[in-house]
This record gives sequence, C-alpha cells and structure tokens, in this order.
Amino acid sequence: MSRVPAAVGVIGGGRMGAGIAQVFLAAGARVAVVEAGGDAAQAAHNRIADGLEEAARRGKLDGDVATALGRLTLLDSPTELDPATGLVVEAVPERADLKAEVLRAAEAAVGPEAVLATNTSSLSVTELAAALERPARFLGLHFFNPVPASKLVEVVVAPETAPELVGTAGGWVRALGKTDVVVNDSPGFASSRLGVLLGLEAIRMLEEGVADAEAIDTAMELGYRHPMGPLRSTDLVGLDVRLAIAEYLHRTLGERFAPPQLLRDKVAAGELGRKTGRGFHTYD
Repeated sequence: MSRVPAAVGVIGGGRMGAGIAQVFLAAGARVAVVEAGGDAAQAAHNRIADGLEEAARRGKLDGDVATALGRLTLLDSPTELDPATGLVVEAVPERADLKAEVLRAAEAAVGPEAVLATNTSSLSVTELAAALERPARFLGLHFFNPVPASKLVEVVVAPETAPELVGTAGGWVRALGKTDVVVNDSPGFASSRLGVLLGLEAIRMLEEGVADAEAIDTAMELGYRHPMGPLRSTDLVGLDVRLAIAEYLHRTLGERFAPPQLLRDKVAAGELGRKTGRGFHTYD
C-alpha cells in the first residue's frame, strides 16, 4: 500500500497551502509550511488547526489533533527546508515568476531525490520545469478547493518528468484518500480548461439577463448533478483567481476564453466571492 513521504514541504500557507498541509498531516507526514512573516505564519497555523479540528469532529482524522499539529513546522523561507524532505508542493499565487523563484530555492535546499510539484491550476508546468536543475523530478499536483473535501488531484506531466515519478505521485494521491488523473501539460490542463469555460459562459448568461445567478447555478446542480453551480464555484475559487486564469487561457487558447466585462467589473469593485462576502452571491 502506498504511503505519503515521511517529510513534506508546502510553500504558501493560504487556503490551498493550508489544505494541502492538512491532508498530509492527517496521513501521518511531517509537514513544514513556508510562510514569511509572523502574522501570515500564525494565520496559516490557525487555518491548519481549524481544518484538523473540523476533520476530527467529522470523524475524518485518525488520531488526535494535537498529535497531528505536533508534526507541523512553520518556516520563513524555502531555503530552510530539511534536506531529507521527500516532496515539496508550492502553493503560492498564480505568478510564474514567483513560482519559479520559490521552486528554485526549494530545489537548492532539498536532496537530489526529492520531488518538487506545483499546485498551479493553469500555468505551464513545462515552463516552470525549465527554471530547475532537475526537471525530471518535477510535475504538477493540482489539488482542488477545499482540499480536504475534494477527491480529485490532477497529476500534470511535463515532457521532462521522469515516467516512474508519475506512478509514485499517483500512489501518494491515493494514500491521501483521493483519486489521481494523469494529464499532459497544456494550458488549463483538463479541469481548469473545462471548468473555466463553463464558468465564463455562466457569467455571460448573467450579464445578458438570461437568468439570475441562483437560477443558473440551480439549473446545473439539479439538471446536471453538479455539486456546485458555476457561479458558486467561481465565488469559492475567487473572482480574481478565475479572472487571472481566464486571461492566461485567453492568451494561450484564444477568444473562447475572453473574460466577460461583468467579471472584470466585479473584480475591480472588490467583489471577489466568499473571501470578501460578495461575488455572484452574497455570504454572511
């Protein structure tokens, strides 16, 4: 039976990074989260602790919260990662320059057999690999939000990714209780490419007055058995995040990914979804 690496590094302690750290802690790994700044590091710790508490309340955590948190370390920089770390996952904002920078720093800190992974939902894994000394030890591990509850992880393979690494990564995903799907590197992979396209069309329908947000989401939830409608999904991801992905896909794949003006207007107004309390729906 596959096991997760004994020591895992996660770069970035936001919603995605904290979720990734949580599931590896729950699977028994020692996890180091890189998050610069005292306040940001404390916020990351709190997110992870709250997530573990929720998992325990729902009977989804083997063992107790204190034991899991005892395996958590907070670091200021990727350069502080333990050389014995077996897997490093970066979960920083969707900026290729930032991702390349932290991945290079992590690669220099860990051993030559360590695996590096990006959690990007759309950027080129191949281009990120080009920034590394050991691109054969690099691939995409695209987790979904919220990480603890989501069952899917895309394993994204770049041309230089070592073939045996794909099977190893899939085993780690399954050890987390999730399902892996393997996709070749291309803009948006499989999930973001399809999910963003559906979300953008839903926004256009709202913009054109076809129906209100509640009706559009309910139609997809009940009519097509989607667990969450495309506008609610956009609110969960963050309208700013979805806009950034759409702009990238627009540049790389063409006009069908052009962001609607309504999406741009809401981002400009600070209506970013659940994290701000208002997006296409309103949240308490």
